Amino acid sequence: MSQRSFVFVPMGSHGDVHPVVGLAVAMKARGHKVMVCANGYFRSLIEQNQLDYIELGTAQEYLDSTAHPDLWDARKGAPVVIAAMMLMLRPAYEVLLQRWQTEKFTLVASPLCLSARLLQEAHGVPLISTHLQPLVFRTVHEVPGLPMSIPAWAPGWWISLIYWLADKFLIDPLICPSLNAFRHELGLAPVQRVMDSWWNSPQRVLGLWPAWFAAPQPDWPPQARLAGFPLYDESSIATLSPELEAFLAAGSAPIAFTPGSAMRQGRDFFEAAIGACEKLQRRAVLLTRFAENIPPNLPASVMHVSFAPFSQLLPRCAALVHHGGIGTMAQGFAAGIPQLLMPMAHDQPDNLLRLRRLGAGDGLPPEQFKAQAVADKLRVLLADEQVLARCQQLQRLIKSAQPLTTACELLEAALA
Repeated sequence: MSQRSFVFVPMGSHGDVHPVVGLAVAMKARGHKVMVCANGYFRSLIEQNQLDYIELGTAQEYLDSTAHPDLWDARKGAPVVIAAMMLMLRPAYEVLLQRWQTEKFTLVASPLCLSARLLQEAHGVPLISTHLQPLVFRTVHEVPGLPMSIPAWAPGWWISLIYWLADKFLIDPLICPSLNAFRHELGLAPVQRVMDSWWNSPQRVLGLWPAWFAAPQPDWPPQARLAGFPLYDESSIATLSPELEAFLAAGSAPIAFTPGSAMRQGRDFFEAAIGACEKLQRRAVLLTRFAENIPPNLPASVMHVSFAPFSQLLPRCAALVHHGGIGTMAQGFAAGIPQLLMPMAHDQPDNLLRLRRLGAGDGLPPEQFKAQAVADKLRVLLADEQVLARCQQLQRLIKSAQPLTTACELLEAALA
C-alpha cells in the first residue's frame, strides 16, 4: 500500500496510550507517516519511539486529573472522565484542524476524543475509531459487567433499558449541552445518545482485543473489526533495572501488584498486598509511579519499582494482582499467570466478568480487598491446576496471534 499520513489520538492513562503507541510504531515501520497527538505527560514516551509528536494538554493537567478523589469511584468516576473529556473538546478540535489545513491525514482516535468525530462531520477527515475494551460495544446479547449489578438472567429489554437510562440521565446531560453548542457553531445538527453510536466512526471501528476475550455480537457496530491485544509495554526502549534483576534472581517468583498507572490513592491497595504476601510467605513486586502510595519500611521480601516492562517482568512472577485495566490484564494473559483483580470503576468490572468466564483468575471488590482476603484468594488461585492450565492455554493463544500486523492491515484496508 502507498504511504499515507496518520494522526493517532489516544486519551487517558498509560494503559490507554501504550496500545496506540505500539500501533503507531508498527504503522511507521510499514512505511506510513505517523504523528501522535497526546497529553504532554506522554511526550517523552512518544519521542523515544521516534514518532512525531503533537501536544494536546500539559503534563500538569494530566496529573491534576489523576488526582481527582472521585476518579476511581464506581458511580462518580464516569462523570469525572466525561468532564475531563469535555474540557478537551475545543482545544483538540483546533489543534487537529490546524494540522489538517496544512496536511491531509487519517485520524485514528479514541472515541473519547469527540473532536475527531466533529472533524469527520465538518471537514470530511477520514476517521478510524479505536476501542480498547469490549464494554463500550453495547449489546443486549451479553450481560455486561457494570458498576451496578445486573443479574445473569436479565433479558435483552432490561439491558437496553439500562443503557437508555444511563444515556438519558447521566451521560447525555454531561456531554450534549457543550457538544451541541459547539456543533451549532460548526453548522451541525444536534445529537443525542452520544455514547450509544454517534461517537463511533461510520467508516471503521477497531476493537483491540481478540474474539476469545469478547466475541462479536449481532448488535455490535457493523463497521467494527477485531485485531487482538497490541501488548506494547515500552520493552523496546526500557529494561528491568539492575536492582530488580537482582531481586528476581535472589529468590522464588514474586507476586506482582499494581493498582494502575494513574492511581494516586493506592496506599490501602499496597498495604493489603504486603500483608497478604506476609501471610503467604511470598515475595512481592509493587509497581507504581507515585511513590507516596508505598508504605514506608518495606520488608526485604518486597520491592517497589516505578515501572517495569510487563513482558520482561511478569513471566518471572507467580501471579498478577491489579485493578482490572484491560492492558494489564492482556499482559497477564501473555505471561500465562493467574490474575486477581480489584475492580473499581469504568470497564474494570466487565473485565473481571470476562476473566472469570475464561477461568484465569478471580477478583475482590475494593471494600473486601484486605490482606487476609487477598491471601485467601491467591492461595486458591496458585494451587488450582485448572486455573494454571487455562492461563497457559491463553498464553499460547496470545503467542500464536499477530495483533499489530492484523491492526495495521485493518487500518490500511479501511482506506482502500
